[in-house]
Amino acid sequence: MLISLVLIGFFGGLITGISPCILPVLPVILLSGGAQGAKGEGGKTPSRLHPYLVVGGLVLSFTTFTLIGSTLLNLLGLPQDTLRWAGVVLLALIGVAMIIPKVMEIIERPFARFQSLGGGKRPTNGFLLGLVLGTAYVPCAGPVLAAVSVAGSTGKIGADTVALAVSFGLGTAVPLLFFALAGRGITERLKAFRTRQKGVRIAAGAMMIFLAVALVTDLPAAVQRSLPDYTASLQAKTDQALSSTRQNSEGRGACVDGADHLENCGTVPELTGINAWFNTPGDQALTAADREGKVQLLDFWAYSCINCQRSIPGLERLYKTYKDSGLQVIGIHSPEYAFEKEVDNVRAGAQKLGITYPVAVDSSLATWTAFDNHYWPAHYLVDATGELRQVKFGEGGEATTEKLVRELLRQANPSAQLPEPIFSEADNAPDVSAERSPETYLGSDRAQYFAGGVLKPGPGNFTFPAKQRTSSFALEGAWFVEGQQIRPDGAPGKLRLSWKGKNVYLVASGEGNITWKNADGEEKTTHISGTPNTNELVSMDKPSSGELELTVDPGVSLYSFTFG
Repeated sequence: MLISLVLIGFFGGLITGISPCILPVLPVILLSGGAQGAKGEGGKTPSRLHPYLVVGGLVLSFTTFTLIGSTLLNLLGLPQDTLRWAGVVLLALIGVAMIIPKVMEIIERPFARFQSLGGGKRPTNGFLLGLVLGTAYVPCAGPVLAAVSVAGSTGKIGADTVALAVSFGLGTAVPLLFFALAGRGITERLKAFRTRQKGVRIAAGAMMIFLAVALVTDLPAAVQRSLPDYTASLQAKTDQALSSTRQNSEGRGACVDGADHLENCGTVPELTGINAWFNTPGDQALTAADREGKVQLLDFWAYSCINCQRSIPGLERLYKTYKDSGLQVIGIHSPEYAFEKEVDNVRAGAQKLGITYPVAVDSSLATWTAFDNHYWPAHYLVDATGELRQVKFGEGGEATTEKLVRELLRQANPSAQLPEPIFSEADNAPDVSAERSPETYLGSDRAQYFAGGVLKPGPGNFTFPAKQRTSSFALEGAWFVEGQQIRPDGAPGKLRLSWKGKNVYLVASGEGNITWKNADGEEKTTHISGTPNTNELVSMDKPSSGELELTVDPGVSLYSFTFG
């Protein structure tokens, strides 16, 4: 079994190293190699081991802190996000130091023994940079990382966990080292790099400062969510291999992952050891009475997990569509990394992702352990009697989940009048190839895709821009802007949306009409009435793109666009 775990861990790391998750650290690795790979000022050649030092430091610190970081912080009595914040600050400091060599001389002295391994007369900052990157590096979640980080958080570290952690780190190191060596090779071959070493070093420093700022503002996660995950199918095979290995050794698997029919998998475990709740009345815990008689969809997630972030819009749509029919969605936040244990971090992460359903913060992983869960995201569908009826690990499967939710709602209340289904079979598989616009919020709190600059709360008069970038929205006329919604102010307003994908959905509420033209130029109108609900504006057989111009009555409020 140990050999199987090593192979699974290695290939899991290898896949992660070529996935979109590597993008945040990739420019730094390439440019840092470029800054050190050419002849330095004064004609001295820095250590040729620099790329190996960068990657070695990254893998060492990431693996070590994933395994024992949480335990170490607990022993020291420090907040769980200390390491990550220290990494971000030090990354910015190294960036400054690459721009100002005197600063570098000061901060690299403790690491001179490691940094002068190549025999150069002056040490390089490669090993230190790698150590810092490892504390800030957050790759995509998966069963391999789940096994490692959960064991580290709970102190249950055995030979199998260490084998997974080390092999995952080595697997990730292979493509990272390739990129680092490529950066060095480019600088050695291009005259512009050889003769402008100072400029390259300054550019590398600026890139590190930019990455530090981006990590603080969560920009890398936003970019990763908008990109198709071209490694999803490979990751799924690794997940299946690890799951099979566990089942053979532990006898797990009462429910079949992603089954398209309801099963009987036993009584669902209790939610236990929850540190905090929010999106509940008074942020109080949901009691057994609050959950009794409800169909429940329990989602294990972590706010920095890109796979989780991609699945959350679908959960949010299910919640808003069926909550009045008896569906209760609960997000069980189970930390993958130490900094995700901080309740304030979780709350902020949930707000950025637009989560409005109840969230239980499981920082000690007590509920995760009770469910014997190993995945982010993982969905557990529970009927009104408390019986577990289906599980789904990973992204996708929205149409199947909705079908089963509807079956359970009808079983609980045969006379229930359910809304029309909102997902089709095309939504079942995660879209790993076709581009689609990211979820677009319209209120001022998160209007990052507004084409007219910064959208400020309050009344305002707007004009469509002459040119509008793809995946953005613009306004015309008088609108009143609030934190989570916008509405025409006194007269019909216009909204223009530039989009990509196969489907366009709009969440709206109030009383009035929305009029627009479909892809064939046919004018269509939908009447909005009541609480926020999802309305399909565009449905295509294959990926497409275009612009929609909506005319909205004053009594209608708009919240967000999502795309299929």
